[in-house]
Amino acid sequence: MRQAVSWVGTVVFGIAFAVTLLVFDVALRISALFGLRAVERTGILLQVALIRCLPLVGTRIEVERSPRIAEGASYIIVSNHQSMFDVPLFGFAFRSHAPKFISKQSLGHGLPGISPHLRLAQHPLIDRSDRSSAVDAIRELGDRVAAGRASAVLFPEGTRSPAGQLMRFKRAGLEALLEAAPEAEIVPVALENSWKIMRHNFLPIPWGIPLQMWIGDPMPRDPQEDRKALIDEIEARVRASVMRLKGESDAEGDERED
Repeated sequence: MRQAVSWVGTVVFGIAFAVTLLVFDVALRISALFGLRAVERTGILLQVALIRCLPLVGTRIEVERSPRIAEGASYIIVSNHQSMFDVPLFGFAFRSHAPKFISKQSLGHGLPGISPHLRLAQHPLIDRSDRSSAVDAIRELGDRVAAGRASAVLFPEGTRSPAGQLMRFKRAGLEALLEAAPEAEIVPVALENSWKIMRHNFLPIPWGIPLQMWIGDPMPRDPQEDRKALIDEIEARVRASVMRLKGESDAEGDERED
């Protein structure tokens, strides 16, 4: 029965998801006529709309948010990465913070809604094989964060983690951001269960996944900071929170089985 419900939900979700991307593909191109701010606002609406599609497959979005997060502030946001749904989730949760994502160049073309959003809203698109230019693009984003024009969302694992297992952080990009925006506070974030949504490559999307997001207290900066130690601390906070969320998710799953 649950499998049948998952298939029905997946079909309905797929239609809604595709229509949303196609509608916003047009909306983003039109908004570009009115400048960057209009594109950014349209992009946030796209991400919120995509997240609003998830209840069609019974997904519950559970956000544990620090009360110290200031509306509209520019942050360096550091998180683990589990699936394609992580990006719209950040747009949904940080919609007042102008979040910018560092993405690979190939995503800048060929994807309705997503590609024009990445290009027109000036998200950094990097060639992972060219480390020097990639770091330069990340530093440029750091300059925008320092000027209060955006927040940077970074997934230091460098790719989606298999089965939600947190991989070691790659440090070059994060170090470049910290250097370019030395006063920007850091917000550690932990995600859990978004990998389960894509566990079967949409065939089907399992019904009723609890998508969990923990947003920690902003971490203040120190002009004399030891950046290596700081990155260690960021990774430790993310890792501890992922493990806590995994434990809560497992316990909830046990309760559903009883």
